[in-house]
Amino acid sequence: MRIKNWTLVIAILSALAACSGGGGGDTSPPPPVAGVGGAGGDSSDDSGDDGACGVSAQIDFVEGVTDSWYLWYDEMASVTKAEYDSAQAYLEARLQPLIDDGRDRGFSYMTTITEDETSISSGAYVGFGFRSTSTADQLFIIDVFESGPAYAAGMRRGMELIAVDAGSGFETLDELSARGATSEDIFGPGNVGVERTFRVRQNGEDADILVAKEELAPPALATAPALIDREGLTPVGYLHMRQFIDAALEPAGGFSSLTDLAKLFSENGVTDLVIDLRYNGGGLLSVADTMMDLLAGITARGQASFKIQVNNQHPEFNDDRDNWGLFDELPDTFSPIRIAFITSGSTASASELIINGLDPHLEVIMVGSDTFGKQVGQGRWDMHSSVEGLEREDCDVALRLTAFEIVNGENQGGYHQVGLDGTGRFTLCEADDDIFTAFGDPAEASLATALDWFATGACPAAAASSRLTPMAAQRRDEPAWLPAEYIPERFDGNVR
Repeated sequence: MRIKNWTLVIAILSALAACSGGGGGDTSPPPPVAGVGGAGGDSSDDSGDDGACGVSAQIDFVEGVTDSWYLWYDEMASVTKAEYDSAQAYLEARLQPLIDDGRDRGFSYMTTITEDETSISSGAYVGFGFRSTSTADQLFIIDVFESGPAYAAGMRRGMELIAVDAGSGFETLDELSARGATSEDIFGPGNVGVERTFRVRQNGEDADILVAKEELAPPALATAPALIDREGLTPVGYLHMRQFIDAALEPAGGFSSLTDLAKLFSENGVTDLVIDLRYNGGGLLSVADTMMDLLAGITARGQASFKIQVNNQHPEFNDDRDNWGLFDELPDTFSPIRIAFITSGSTASASELIINGLDPHLEVIMVGSDTFGKQVGQGRWDMHSSVEGLEREDCDVALRLTAFEIVNGENQGGYHQVGLDGTGRFTLCEADDDIFTAFGDPAEASLATALDWFATGACPAAAASSRLTPMAAQRRDEPAWLPAEYIPERFDGNVR
């Protein structure tokens, strides 16, 4: 399907087999390549206004693409191009009304083709390899990437980070906050070899862990797919999907793929499945499409799984079935009956698409808290393809633009900015993100709630929890140096 040329940086990122980038002309459908987002920022050439890839040319390029393909093109601000000295600044000025009302929360930005393609395939970055969250006065490790240096050094989910030694002795978080330390002061620049010693606390014991940054690619599946036994019934399948990247289909050696999980679950007769998307900000639509085929390709064979809808300047695109996803039966497709998705405010884009797309065909609930609310996706336009005679080597400039929204096969959407629960169409069993218990442990609060729902068919009665829930607390109050908002399909500010 031609749709395979789209990506839903659903997040990150919120589109099908990754393919070549392309032009962005004003009349033909865009050939965007979806990804998890780039580092954002301005990739504008510093060569001034001269040349086919200079600032003026970049601004003209952005104007042409946004006027034709931006999803809310008729609500953009009118500005004077000559007043801006970079394509990124011009883009932000045009989109300011949509930024102000929260519809385009950092989803449209200038990047480079090179950086974007790297993030699409592997999610690679330079860092320690962990994700954190915070309350007003504490910081916790909530996810440690199995392929990274922090994991190898012994850092684990649930540890509290209490002090950092950047080379001049330990400073507590209170001391760092008091002196106005920035994230870079604390965690260092994004360079291979940068070292920090972290003092962590777990189960009342402190330990010092030295970690050096490496270039790493977090596994798409956080742990191997698991089977949770239950007496007299087939096991419940458990899958923790960290991000929708190519590595979910073709992982590095030693890590699992979506096909591996389908085989495992099929061979063990799994009909009840838990899919953990609590920190999944999105990624490639191609991966989401494959996942839906593996889960419902038999149940809903030939029916629409999602539809890409662009702005009303291109009605022929919206009516073209080639721009819809269809459920296909793959060799390893199996047939779960009930799926409980573990979700949070960090669950976005491709993750939301999966839940929304499967809902008409399977019994689906959410466990945890409401999702982020990103129904829109980005296309990528490569500038060199729009200018005759330019090569990528001359002009490694790309525009990621919010260009489409996604609905399911029943034309149901309506969750942008309000989350899936905000539509009133889904059951949400509220549960804590129990960061002190490992992913996949049946005692972990969210997973335990899902298992209870499978057993009873109803959400457990709400009970007061004595456990700390920093994922909820972090939105109330945070140290100034810790980014407050998780932005899908862009670099997660809480990933180190």
